[in-house]
Amino acid sequence: MTHSPRSALLNAALAAAERGWHVFPLRPGTKRPALHGEQSCPLTGPCAAGHLKWEQRATTDPDLIRAAWARAPYNVGIATGPSRLVVVDLDVPKNKGKGSSDAPCGATTFQALCERAGHAAPTTYRVRTASGGTHLYFTAPSGLHLTNTARTIGELVDTRAWGGYVVAAGSTTPTGTYEAQYGPEAAVLPSWLQAVLQPVPKPSQAPATAVLGRSRRYADVALANEARAVAAARVGEREGTLFRGARALGRLVAWGDLPRQVVEQALQEAGEAAGLTAAECRSTLRSALNWSIAHNQTRRETA
Repeated sequence: MTHSPRSALLNAALAAAERGWHVFPLRPGTKRPALHGEQSCPLTGPCAAGHLKWEQRATTDPDLIRAAWARAPYNVGIATGPSRLVVVDLDVPKNKGKGSSDAPCGATTFQALCERAGHAAPTTYRVRTASGGTHLYFTAPSGLHLTNTARTIGELVDTRAWGGYVVAAGSTTPTGTYEAQYGPEAAVLPSWLQAVLQPVPKPSQAPATAVLGRSRRYADVALANEARAVAAARVGEREGTLFRGARALGRLVAWGDLPRQVVEQALQEAGEAAGLTAAECRSTLRSALNWSIAHNQTRRETA
C-alpha cells in the first residue's frame, strides 16, 4: 500500500509530536514556516489575543496537527525550545563535491571537540539533513534555557534551542530528504557540552569615564577567577570550563586590558592542574581566544 506525500508528512509530524516535540508546518518543499507573519496577522483564531509566532503556535496536539496537514503537504518544523531540545547542527562545506577544499566538515570539528573533552561522540537520535549534514538531538536538562548559537563550538557547527527550529525527519526539499538515523532516543545534553554552550557572563560595564587602572584591576580579578574555576573543574566539565573562560577573557585581551600571553599561560597552567593535557589546553585556548578576540574588537561602553 502506497502513501501519498501528504499522509507521509502528516505521519512524520504526528511521530514527532508523540515524542513530545512541538511541531508546526513549513511551506511544502522548503524550510520556511508556513504560518502568517505579524504584518498579515488576522488577529483571529489562535491569534485572537495577539499575534503568535511559530514558536508559540507549535503544538503536540494531534487534532490540530491533522487539521493543519489536511490543507497541504507541509514539511515539518520542530520548535526546539518548547520541545526542550538542543539540536547540534553539523553542516558540510558549501563547495563540498564541487572542487578541492581543505575545510573540515562540522562532524569532523565536533568529533575533535569530543576527543579534546575526553568523551566519545554522544550516542543519540540524529537526522541526516537534505544537504548531507547531521542534526544531533539532545534533551535539555530541566531548568536550562539555552538559545541558538552560530560557530560557538567551531566552523560549520551551530545549535538550535530557544528561538530556533529544525526540519524534522520525513521532510523533503529539492536537495533531498531529511532521514532519521540510528539512536532511537534523544539523550540528555552532556554536562561538558552544556558548559561549552552556556553563555559567557558579560563583564560588568565600567562607566565611560573610568580610569585605565580600574579597568586593569577588574581584568586581573577576572583572570584570577577564571583560572580558579578551570583548575577546580570536575572531570567531564574541564574542557567546557576552559573554553568558556578563554572566551570571557578574550574580550579583555581584545580591549587591551590583558596581554594574550598572560591569559594563555594562566589558563594553560589551570587546565593542566585540572587534569587536561598540555596539547588539549593549547588547542582549546587557541580556538576560543581567536574567536573571542575577533568578535570583540570594539569595547561596549554604557551610554
